[in-house]
Amino acid sequence: MSSPHDFDFFHGEWEVLNRRRTDFLDPGGDWEEFPATSRCWPLFDGAANLDEIDMPRLSAKGATLRLFDRETERWSLHWASSVSGTLFPPVVGQFDDGRGEFHGDDSYAGKDVRVRFVWSGVSVTSARWEQAFSLDDGQTWLTNWIMEFSRASETPAG
Repeated sequence: MSSPHDFDFFHGEWEVLNRRRTDFLDPGGDWEEFPATSRCWPLFDGAANLDEIDMPRLSAKGATLRLFDRETERWSLHWASSVSGTLFPPVVGQFDDGRGEFHGDDSYAGKDVRVRFVWSGVSVTSARWEQAFSLDDGQTWLTNWIMEFSRASETPAG
């Protein structure tokens, strides 16, 4: 069951290894790797947080606002990109046994996609995030972005 403190592990500074498909919808497409840094701040006594990721190789930054709905006990994750200057539709979900799964609807390259974010391998010093798209309403998924987070310092902030 999710709680307002599911993302407490994420507060502080991180080094990030990114692996992403050069074409998010091509299962045979190439992967590229690049480093990034991320910092997350708690809000609302842990029931929300904001992180910013800096990806110099892409000349881009991103931000995610996460909000815990105490009534539904679910999180909504809202991603924004410095490249487009837009806020993307949220993904919504929860943690169960240390794994967070979040779903939403969006479009990519002119096609409607179902989006899935998965948080796994969560600890004080590391975590894994994956993004996958589905063109068939979640029957099949294509993972297109993976981030491996490693704590940038010994002690988490927050």
